[in-house]
Amino acid sequence: MSFFYHHPDEYKTHQNKEGELIAQNHEWHTANNTYGFSAGLGVLLVSMAILVALYKVAPFASMIGSLLIFIMTLGTLSFLVTTPESWVPHLTDTDWGFPFLSGRGRLVIKDIVILGGAIITASESAKLYLQRHKAIRK
Repeated sequence: MSFFYHHPDEYKTHQNKEGELIAQNHEWHTANNTYGFSAGLGVLLVSMAILVALYKVAPFASMIGSLLIFIMTLGTLSFLVTTPESWVPHLTDTDWGFPFLSGRGRLVIKDIVILGGAIITASESAKLYLQRHKAIRK
């Protein structure tokens, strides 16, 4: 996702630990568009959720929302392969690397459930859409 940022190469040097606020890093993230990207992603996610929620009113729109969530979730799951921080680093323990997920990796793995939910909601929306479409034709 680094192509959304102005200075992706410097990102790691400006990370804060959880619960920590360093004003200089906060200013850097504002200038880097980190927060802008986060806000845009939030708007996109809420929009897709609204589409899914329109299941009874607009099943076709709900199906589109579910398919968009499915595609986005595949992208998020790709982080397990493309992001080295997803796996436990080799420190002093013998358990590191694949299949040992770090905190970031465990956060991403929850998307498997979202992927399954998107498939179910897409199929249910498509079923309702087809039922209504058949009823109109008769």
